[in-house]
Amino acid sequence: MTSAPALAGSPSAPPGGPEPRTAVSAAAADKVFPLGRGRTLQALAEVDIEIAEGEFVAIIGPSGCGKSTVLRLAAGLDVPTSGSVEIFGDTPQTLAAQHRLGVAFQEHALLPWASVRENVALPYRVSGRTVDDARVDGLIELVGLGGFEKARPRQLSGGMRQRASIARALVLSPDLLLLDEPFGALDAVTRRRMNAELARIWAEERITTILVTHDVDEALILADRVVVMTGRPGHVRTTVEVAFPRPRGTETTRSPAFHDLVDELTSLLDADEGA
Repeated sequence: MTSAPALAGSPSAPPGGPEPRTAVSAAAADKVFPLGRGRTLQALAEVDIEIAEGEFVAIIGPSGCGKSTVLRLAAGLDVPTSGSVEIFGDTPQTLAAQHRLGVAFQEHALLPWASVRENVALPYRVSGRTVDDARVDGLIELVGLGGFEKARPRQLSGGMRQRASIARALVLSPDLLLLDEPFGALDAVTRRRMNAELARIWAEERITTILVTHDVDEALILADRVVVMTGRPGHVRTTVEVAFPRPRGTETTRSPAFHDLVDELTSLLDADEGA
């Protein structure tokens, strides 16, 4: 039986190995949005998160707690009102400009008139680089879309569209992959299959990944650590290390230890602010 994971603040270095490089660092990050007429909304309050290179971290929390805002700060789409967010010691905007960030959201945002292959290759064209045909073909195979290279998004299922979106996010071998509820619109069966697919893809690519999700099971299936946020204004309530061995199949998800941890995290999400 798998032992229950323990609370932890940050990943530890492998025994005898070098300390992992910090990939993402948020220090006392606040985010306040103006609402007009002198009103404001504080989405985040003093968020502190540190993620090591090669780590997969999931962020969970109640609706409206600022999970997606954290992801937008990491992507350079927003800037903190105070505090700081750094990616590999630089600003998120710098990495975004260098096309070193890969992003996939709940809405796949594929070009409807373009084929799977054209959509996956798009980041090469946007960045002004020569398309690496071998990389594009390899990723299409990796995400299980071999044989659908010429298909348009309307010809694909929801799960297949999300696979294409993830392949596009990975195609430039980004230093950081940001996933915002990528499977949120899928039915439960397809979502479970996509969790298994994403775990397999991540095992192949080993890219530092942040996943925002409402699904506690999904977080525990995929992540090395789970960051639990409070209600708005969101800050980190605790961080939980997920010690289940990979791959995490039905033997893991049906274990008492897995269900105990699901219950523990769910109770944290249900807890009143300050509890």
